[in-house]
Amino acid sequence: MITLIRTRLTGYVRSQVALGPLLGALVVYGLIYSGGAAPAANSFGASGLALFGLLAWQTKALLDVEPDGQRYLTRIAVGARREGTAGLLAALGAGLALIPPLLAAPLALELVTLPDGLGAAIGVGLWTHLLAVPPAVALGAWASRAVTRSVGLGVLVLVGGVTLVLILGRDGSPVAFLVPPVMAAARNAAQGAGPGAAGVALGHMVVWTAVAVAGYARARVRNA
Repeated sequence: MITLIRTRLTGYVRSQVALGPLLGALVVYGLIYSGGAAPAANSFGASGLALFGLLAWQTKALLDVEPDGQRYLTRIAVGARREGTAGLLAALGAGLALIPPLLAAPLALELVTLPDGLGAAIGVGLWTHLLAVPPAVALGAWASRAVTRSVGLGVLVLVGGVTLVLILGRDGSPVAFLVPPVMAAARNAAQGAGPGAAGVALGHMVVWTAVAVAGYARARVRNA
């Protein structure tokens, strides 16, 4: 399994495809922090929300780097479950690796203010970003070529999924349960919501991600 994960990550890093999400991240985070220093809770809430879309894109790119023929051979050699799991774990690791620089850079460059102290800022930042990673990986996996079979449909799933999260996850939406709680996490961070709201968001994220990953696994088997 470790070898499969390393192979996926190495292929992604060495490919020029990896530049797309990275350049997109530079643009998006440049816009987030271009308006001057803001409270860390607000900035990190917006940063976590942006990470969701960017990481879904990165996951799709990472999973699509491997040629179809190589993926089929790997599936035959190690089994469909291990092959699929390795891809998801590689995407999860790549996403988690983005969080430290996304938090450290604004703090080091004094792009955020710390009204509640450094510890509280780091805590809010870790929470909003970690909450976005698993569902973003799941959405990116659904948009990958192994499921959609075409570039156009993959882009539609990716962009449409992120758009639905923004629309359906808005404050007061009666169907917010249909999408991961990244919008809610950003609002909770800005409003200083307590542990109860964090627990609800965590449970929502776990259930949504579990359902999405289970559906992804079934779709891969069907398309094998």
